[in-house]
Amino acid sequence: MRFLFIDIDSQRPDHLGCYGYHRDTSPNIDRIADRGIRFNRAYVSDSPCVPGRASMFGGMFGVHNGISTHWGPGSQYRLDGDIYRDRAGEITHTLARTLYDAGYYTVSVSSFADRHAAFWHTSGFREYHSHTLKRGNETADEVNEAALPILKRIAKQDDWFLHVNYWDPHRNYRVPQEWLDRYSDDPPPEWPDQDAIDSQQDLSGPFTAPELFPYRPPVSPGNSPIPPGPGGDPFPEKIETVSDWNRWIDGYDGSVAFTDYHFGQLLEVLEEQGVLEETCIIITADHGEHQGEMGIYGDHTSGYEASHHVPLIISPPDGVEVVESDELVYTLDIAPTICEMAGIDSQAGWDGQSLVRTIKGRANDPGRDHLVLTHGLYSCQRSVRTHKWLFTRTYHPGLFDYPAVSLYDMELDKYQTKNLAELMPDIVKDLDSRLSGWLHEQLGRPGNEGDPLLEVIRTGPWKYVRHEEWIRHLQESGRSDAAARIQNRLSAWPGN
Repeated sequence: MRFLFIDIDSQRPDHLGCYGYHRDTSPNIDRIADRGIRFNRAYVSDSPCVPGRASMFGGMFGVHNGISTHWGPGSQYRLDGDIYRDRAGEITHTLARTLYDAGYYTVSVSSFADRHAAFWHTSGFREYHSHTLKRGNETADEVNEAALPILKRIAKQDDWFLHVNYWDPHRNYRVPQEWLDRYSDDPPPEWPDQDAIDSQQDLSGPFTAPELFPYRPPVSPGNSPIPPGPGGDPFPEKIETVSDWNRWIDGYDGSVAFTDYHFGQLLEVLEEQGVLEETCIIITADHGEHQGEMGIYGDHTSGYEASHHVPLIISPPDGVEVVESDELVYTLDIAPTICEMAGIDSQAGWDGQSLVRTIKGRANDPGRDHLVLTHGLYSCQRSVRTHKWLFTRTYHPGLFDYPAVSLYDMELDKYQTKNLAELMPDIVKDLDSRLSGWLHEQLGRPGNEGDPLLEVIRTGPWKYVRHEEWIRHLQESGRSDAAARIQNRLSAWPGN
């Protein structure tokens, strides 16, 4: 069997046409969705980039594989130990190694391992192409310079797995100007509106409406260059008006469309080689992206919906019985799904569940009634997502104005604007109990080496923006009140 795995960094599902977006950003992805199944409620179990791909390709929750953040404490991939061995004592391998051992020709075109020193990701790939060595700053055309010749070379072979990783929807939006301008005449999404933007102007954290471009320290006023944006002018330094929002989201949507265009070139190769209909195509993302939710724009800083909700489209060569599913699924379900399609055994230590039963219309139960989502970069949070509710417990707020506990009705308030935690204590108690029960179950697995998120909480989620420098930046830029809120919040936070 042939597998083409498309991994788009920072891709939101609701900015794709097949998920109902009003802008025509994704005709090629939509084409594959039309012949496959679209999962409407797919989530990464652990975010952002490193935890997201560790769970996706390793088949395990971060609490098992050891990765809750990007580097330092809480980021060490656990390759050994009793928990990572099956009953015969064999190591629980990654998806790529599992396929390779079954005779598949495995290839990855990705700068992920180099960008994040995540070299465990190379395990099992016969070929691993970091192409430009730009560490995620390459554009889709540069990715395809490596991917297209490989696909032409292997397309007609049997039993191959090609992973192609695009980065364009990840800020900064650096695609050619004509793509940044592509949607300048289209109305932006209806939210955030001016009232929502006005309410975000006093937020204290980075990547928020008043602080769009907080680059790595040292942070000081005026030292962060703002990249070219739609129309050739720089992106706005702040989101203060709907016009600013329009310019900003034009950059994101243009980047999505640029990625889709180059994905279409891969489809052309499959068609030219006569194997498009015989290839299983999977499209997903390592994490989602805030675009206004919690006042954050263009980053992935939380355990909330925007950082975890991702597209998942699977188009197998033998067709599907179900064209869309509202089942709650994880991206770590992809690994056992691919194995079942390939007719090989999944790893005994994986946490995911095969989705073939849903794809083939054989599901006789509604699936999971909740998911648990973990985030360990910029802040430390865990969430419980049901079909209706999003419950989040904040263990470390980082630099953000996140409440200790929040509850949102995702059916009535999809942008999470009203925290209902104090109004609905019984629901909070129930979901908090599910979170505790899940954690006890995972830590109770024989051989577990402990919760890596605790290491991030202990040392602080300070990876890209250090709290000392950020507080000084706020003070020097005339935002002493925001700086004081961070200082007071960190000093008063339970357990800090």
